[in-house]
Amino acid sequence: MSVRQISVFIENKKGKLAEASKYLAEHNVNLRALSIADTSEFGILRIICDDMELAQSVLNEGGYVTTVTDVLAVKIYDKPGSLAEILQVLSEANIVIEYTYAFLSSKPDSAYIILRVDDNQRAAAALASAGIKTANQDELF
Repeated sequence: MSVRQISVFIENKKGKLAEASKYLAEHNVNLRALSIADTSEFGILRIICDDMELAQSVLNEGGYVTTVTDVLAVKIYDKPGSLAEILQVLSEANIVIEYTYAFLSSKPDSAYIILRVDDNQRAAAALASAGIKTANQDELF
């Protein structure tokens, strides 16, 4: 079970992130989660949103370069050790984590962690065998 994420390449200049965010809002794209990584020349904005097809379409029409990646979403509870448990399961299964970010859930005392790993199927299976469920796109909204 995976979630689709859009990566948007943005110049690392003043106002460019605000411009992209405003552009998405003007096209009624509701962002659920985001992360940004930057270098001296550009940034990669990673987003999870309510309508991935619409978001990618309008971004491409607006001249933004995008890619879509399947990532894992895991519900994480607000208690000590929740993250450590997930990461330990993945480590023991020899899963490589490329990056991760988190966002709050609409349900109390929980959040979701987004994981970009080297093998989504093996990671999901390892998590499932430890009783940890992954979420699908619809569960995030």
